[in-house]
Amino acid sequence: MFFLVLFCIKILKKSKKILIIIQRSNGDVFLSLALISALYKNFHSTQIDLLVNEDTLAVARLLPNINFIHTFSYQKKYEGRWVQEKNLVKSIFKKYELSINLTASDRSVIYALLAGKKTISAIEKDNKKSWWKKILLSYYYYFDITKHILLNNLEPLNLLQIDHNNIQKAPEVSDRVVTSIKKKLDIRGIKEFVIFHPSAQYQYKIYPQHLRDELLSLLSKLGVSIVVTGTNNKIDTEIKRILPSLPNIFDLIGETSLEEYFALSSLSQAYIGMDTLNMHIASAQNKQIFAIFGPTKLSMWAPWSNQLQVSATDDMAIQTYGNVTIFQADMPCVACGNAGCDDNGKSDCLYNISPGFVFKEIEDWYQKISS
Repeated sequence: MFFLVLFCIKILKKSKKILIIIQRSNGDVFLSLALISALYKNFHSTQIDLLVNEDTLAVARLLPNINFIHTFSYQKKYEGRWVQEKNLVKSIFKKYELSINLTASDRSVIYALLAGKKTISAIEKDNKKSWWKKILLSYYYYFDITKHILLNNLEPLNLLQIDHNNIQKAPEVSDRVVTSIKKKLDIRGIKEFVIFHPSAQYQYKIYPQHLRDELLSLLSKLGVSIVVTGTNNKIDTEIKRILPSLPNIFDLIGETSLEEYFALSSLSQAYIGMDTLNMHIASAQNKQIFAIFGPTKLSMWAPWSNQLQVSATDDMAIQTYGNVTIFQADMPCVACGNAGCDDNGKSDCLYNISPGFVFKEIEDWYQKISS
């Protein structure tokens, strides 16, 4: 094993082209930045390409030090799978000295094997699923669902004996974008503010409307501007339609691009909201985090604290570490990891987190920084 690692290091030091494959969610793509930055720094500005799912392209485009992005579309797969596969394989086939796959799925492992002269990949611990991967890959590591996604994504660096810290940074945004956001805030008379992000990619992660409205009513009396954020998708548009009109609550849903959101988040004092990409952006920017969690497993997806270089692992009604506070329901089923109760899209646990309980922690924090 030792000689294999040394061999991989030797190959990578000579590598002019590296492909990183991330066929998962926006959060996975965003939390690959630490890996990308370390590879780029340690191997003298080597060319790094990505292969990501099409619905994560907007995030991938904001990552620094990326030369080219290949995309896989599930829509194209259903419409004519083999055409897409043929074109994608042609574009990556043996074009890279090294391919690094952060996703353990069969498809992504095959892409890694086809693309790289040498390969490193995550695989499942279940030997029935991964025996052939162990044989064909140059090197592999086990994708560990009990470990934070950031640490999983950094495993290739450990295999290659590249020194690194466990810190997730956020991409820098242009001065032009920062200026644009500041103008939007100035027009509304917003100076100091906190972000409230009520949505998520999936309905089962979203705080129920009546509890959300109660929390907003409490936040409106906090004494600081509350900027409500979101995109133009179906879920966010519906939240915007029913958002209550309250003092100190400013609705910016659908009014910022992803890059503009990075700038907005960088200017904020804190993040309040759901377990989603926006939460990870705020934690990468070292903001104060108040995150409301439903069925999502903390071990992989809790906000990462750069301050302590740790995240939460155990479920509890409330816990604070570094700049992060997490709220969960005090229920024996939390956190189940399902897409809602019985995978039906509705999470009973989110109905059992008191808005007053959440607000009390936010109020205590704000009084401390304001005094």
